[in-house]
Amino acid sequence: MSFQHVAGAAYRALTARKDGVSLYDLCDPLLRHAPGGDPHLAKFYRTALGNPPLRALLCRTGLKELSEAPRLQRLRGALIAARDDETPDWAAIGQPVAELLDTIDLKHPKPAPAPAPARGPELAEIEAVIRTCGAHLLRSFGNNGFIPTYAAFNLIGDADLRGREFLMALTGLNSRGYKNSTLLFNLARIFIARSPARALINPPWRGIAEPMWEPMQIRHRSAYYDAFFTEALLSFMETGLASPDQAAASRRAVSEMVEFCLSTSREEVRAQDGSPFSVITALAPLPHPRFSRFFAQIKQDLGFGIYVPDCDTTACAFSAATQAGSDDPILEQPLLDFYAGYQVRGGANEPLVTVPLNDNIDYEGGVVTWIDNFAGERPFGNDLDPTLNLDILEVSFRNLVRWKIIETPQRLDTVQRIIGFQKKLAASGAFCDPRAHIYYLPELYCAYFGRCYAAYLALPLAARRAIDPDGAFDFIRERVLAYVQGVLITGEMNAFDAALALIALGHLGADVATFTPALHCIVAHAGEGGRRGPFKAYEWNKMKTPTRILVGGPEVTSAFVLMGLALARKAMLREA
Repeated sequence: MSFQHVAGAAYRALTARKDGVSLYDLCDPLLRHAPGGDPHLAKFYRTALGNPPLRALLCRTGLKELSEAPRLQRLRGALIAARDDETPDWAAIGQPVAELLDTIDLKHPKPAPAPAPARGPELAEIEAVIRTCGAHLLRSFGNNGFIPTYAAFNLIGDADLRGREFLMALTGLNSRGYKNSTLLFNLARIFIARSPARALINPPWRGIAEPMWEPMQIRHRSAYYDAFFTEALLSFMETGLASPDQAAASRRAVSEMVEFCLSTSREEVRAQDGSPFSVITALAPLPHPRFSRFFAQIKQDLGFGIYVPDCDTTACAFSAATQAGSDDPILEQPLLDFYAGYQVRGGANEPLVTVPLNDNIDYEGGVVTWIDNFAGERPFGNDLDPTLNLDILEVSFRNLVRWKIIETPQRLDTVQRIIGFQKKLAASGAFCDPRAHIYYLPELYCAYFGRCYAAYLALPLAARRAIDPDGAFDFIRERVLAYVQGVLITGEMNAFDAALALIALGHLGADVATFTPALHCIVAHAGEGGRRGPFKAYEWNKMKTPTRILVGGPEVTSAFVLMGLALARKAMLREA
């Protein structure tokens, strides 16, 4: 985004002619100096929406229809009920906001077709970028004592979250604080999307993964990220391109990150049958997430005080530790016994999914996201994400023998039900629909399917036949390859998109000639990150509630690029 775009968008927002009731006309009398009721709602309003920078951008933006007294009073009545009622009727409170949400127009990016490059970069250029990315990760670990990731709010929200989905979230979430933040963020989305400030808050970008340009980025550490960075450094060492000092530093970093995953982030919970189980929480208690004091307080003020473990972080942490050769006793736990209690089975336990934002897919066989903590809390309700279920399959394949999966009918059934869930997703074509995904892009699903497929192919033939007698994996592979080759790499990409394409193509055994557009994109954009790293920060994963919260960072892009290029290099050397 150019300086001219920023300056022009800011000028238009600050000088717009007001026409109608603004967000602050609506909310200030009720929440700026709230006389009573739920104190969190007012605190959230003042912190997240009533702060001076956002107020300056939105104070001249009005909704003309709220000039009609009945509509304004209905909306104010909803806010008063959210503030004052001991047990609010969230469906009724959300209805007037949902109706306004359906007036905004948001779309997913649709990259323009891109001409195919005449040739790909030379092997030496690819290896130079791999070395640069590996050095960036190690330098970051050395400077910080961990490899950071960043979270950033995009207040315009997600294109898939409209009035209907907003009501799903408002009624399906469990924490009142999380309901409050979802209510107010989505109210603000309406004013932002219908104002000149939209061009500043949500500027256009190249490719699919959203750049994280927002100035307010929250640096933090999580076991989920450490597991991912562990895989990236293992990939760097496997290339043989790391110097002896870099290889030694990588081994130390991997050891420390595995320890952070399995020990620091370990949490005791109860399985659905009441038996104790050790899982991995995405956000360990303070001070381990490494928030600044400022952001730690804001996190608390915004209603994110309780964070529970999740199935994805647990699977990825176990997988990374397995790949790193850990012998921690926690890995002896057969995760599939635990996941079976969170697996959707034929309508009987579909209430497990309380926030069905992606109800365009069939949940049968899928495992939900969030794990009840020991106290039984689940503030986010529960949802079901397809990519998370790929991670469960991948860790199961890596621990097939250790967990005696083929020898244990219940565990094998759990795996095969997840495979059936994925096959239905591929057969319907929903895997490439953004609405089918909760936390990830369809393009990231494709890359993670490649990662899962590689773990599957590493199994003995007899094991593969026992796990997948109907050939579901090869069926899904064909569908994913068709999407990556026919859609993703034929359009304009940014470096993150290109890395995802390479990971999918490399793991799925695509022809090396198909790597060219992605390789060209990455090498051409090397250096775009300036002082922060070789590449910019892009969207890795996201939350759709309470608003669109992106997670990524320059180090994340370096790690994805490194892994994608390492796979491409390996295939190129094999063909040489």
